[in-house]
Amino acid sequence: MSDTSDNPLLRTGGLPAFAEIRPEHVTPAFDVLLPEAEAALERAVSPDTPADYDALSRVLDVPLERLGRAWGAVGHLNAVANTPELRAAYNENLGRITELYTRLGADERLYARYKAIAQAPSAATLSASRQKALSNAMRDFVLSGAELQGEAKERFKAIQEAHAEKSQAFSEHVLDATDGFSLIVGPERLAGVPDDVLAATREAAQAGQQDGHKLTLHVPVWLPVMQYAHDRALREEMYRAYVTRASEHGPAERDNSALMRELIELRQEEAALLGHANYAELSLVPKMAESPAQVMQFLRELAAKARPHAERDLAELRAFAAEQLSLPDLQPWDVAYASEKLKEARYAFSEQEVKQYFTEPRVLDGLFRIVETLFEVQVRPDTADGTWHDSVRFYRIERAAGGAADGAGARELVGQFYLDPYARPGKRPGAWMDDVRGRWLRPDGVLQTPVAQLVCNFAAPVAGKPALLTHDDVITLFHEFGHGLHHMLTQVDELAVAGISGVEWDAVELPSQFMENFCWEWEVLSRLTAHVDTGAPLPRALFDRMTAARNFQSGLQTMRQVEMALFDMRLHAEAGAAAHIQALLDDVRREVAVIIPPAYNRFQHTFSHIFAGGYSAGYYSYKWAEVLSADAFAAFEEASLFDAETGRRYRREILEAGGSRPAMDSFRAFRGREPTIDALLRHQGMT
Repeated sequence: MSDTSDNPLLRTGGLPAFAEIRPEHVTPAFDVLLPEAEAALERAVSPDTPADYDALSRVLDVPLERLGRAWGAVGHLNAVANTPELRAAYNENLGRITELYTRLGADERLYARYKAIAQAPSAATLSASRQKALSNAMRDFVLSGAELQGEAKERFKAIQEAHAEKSQAFSEHVLDATDGFSLIVGPERLAGVPDDVLAATREAAQAGQQDGHKLTLHVPVWLPVMQYAHDRALREEMYRAYVTRASEHGPAERDNSALMRELIELRQEEAALLGHANYAELSLVPKMAESPAQVMQFLRELAAKARPHAERDLAELRAFAAEQLSLPDLQPWDVAYASEKLKEARYAFSEQEVKQYFTEPRVLDGLFRIVETLFEVQVRPDTADGTWHDSVRFYRIERAAGGAADGAGARELVGQFYLDPYARPGKRPGAWMDDVRGRWLRPDGVLQTPVAQLVCNFAAPVAGKPALLTHDDVITLFHEFGHGLHHMLTQVDELAVAGISGVEWDAVELPSQFMENFCWEWEVLSRLTAHVDTGAPLPRALFDRMTAARNFQSGLQTMRQVEMALFDMRLHAEAGAAAHIQALLDDVRREVAVIIPPAYNRFQHTFSHIFAGGYSAGYYSYKWAEVLSADAFAAFEEASLFDAETGRRYRREILEAGGSRPAMDSFRAFRGREPTIDALLRHQGMT
């Protein structure tokens, strides 16, 4: 065995040494950590370890948490700083990690220990959070195959390992297909494209010793081209490249067609082994929704309310494109361009105009002030032991010691977070929050505070100016920060139900979508805007035009979300769906889509949420949780935006409670009743 004495993945007690972790550290680290976990399992089920909650936690949870944190660091780097060497090291160990967790989840001896704890009289004396963690664990043993026997158990284990490998391959294909496209064009083809995008694409071309502008499929380049480039042929070329990524229309080694089919088949087989009619039923066991039929009814009812608005949106867009843009045959590659022009004409502003006011430093400062005011904490810059890129920052969140109302005096650490804001090659597209570690009163009595990482893909600064964010970027930042607050502000000491852990998947978006609402409030935007050149705040007249445009095409956007969610649910609920994925998607589009894309569109080949991101038979949760979040925000509208008592109640009943009780109980504790859809329809202009 190689020397592991200075392996950064084996250091415990502090933050990950991201800057020091190298591909060659990965396998030696897990050569140590996996046997440690194996030995811990054997100790946990031995007669020497009593069937006692604390005893089991001391023996098993400590080494498993150490393993999980190390693997989390490797997985994170694989997503944000991907290299061929790191990818190889990650994939070399993925099967080993998956095999261990699969075996742990299905270990009959360990399941028996948990059952003994749950059935003992002392179980009634456990704290509410421990009882919830124990209940979740019992449920998860069943979902992990602990009650399977013989060949069924072996097959279940093989399914988990194959699924992990294929999901990772799907994700890699999307990343490689996105990174693998570039197009060099002259400035004449980019007429209409904003100056900051021109500067960034010119710099990218120069970095490769090329003339002109380098276009890529990364959103900070691709989207402005689709929105602003007058060159229709260029928009079509970029559209086709984007919607055919990782499909049969590109290199065979990046084609996700077979992987999608195999993943769906594996999931359906897993569901059958566990006694469920389909994977959608299995997926809903730990969620709020009760059945696939209930979810599909919810989606179809939402579609029925949104369709008239969507059809009106499209009719207006087609008429405008024909009359004002000489586009009588509006095509999908024209939609973003024509929509931007219509919005400019109707509301007399453009995204580019608005963007000049959203400098990244000002937005961050404004966001932090909102959080401090609402939740009685302070956000301060902090230092970490190295990060994975020089643009990554690190912060800490503090509050008055003892949880008293914010004020002078001693302060205590609540949580910390990394912020990785900019798009770059080797970084997975999209935006997400992930945990570095969770809050946990460890068995040795030490309180471990939570650490999060917030990842976005904004355009980086150019020409010596601060980065400029679109209003959509600002919404994305607030969204991910909402997830981060859920993770970091928890006051639950039980690791398995602290923060986002243990929260039903279809409720986990509540705190993130809740935060988005602040991006539409004058009291907020007036504080987090400053023009990049003049420093002037966003003019009230421009804000009024933005809010008038808030629900611009909300019908179309809602129908698109319903389309994706209904496709996901039907794909996982219907027998034989794996064999005709495209036909199923076409059928869903015939039912709910208002804009039908070209036959070559392969959106599903990059639908990472459901094929590689944990949202399988769960994409509906965005709209489901939007009902919760809109209703929660309505409490602030009813009181006042920064009402201290409402903020305190939301923090206590939603954020601090984490997964320690059912999400509906937390919602009722905050609102005093069950949620209604009224606030969502009102916010989206569909009342």
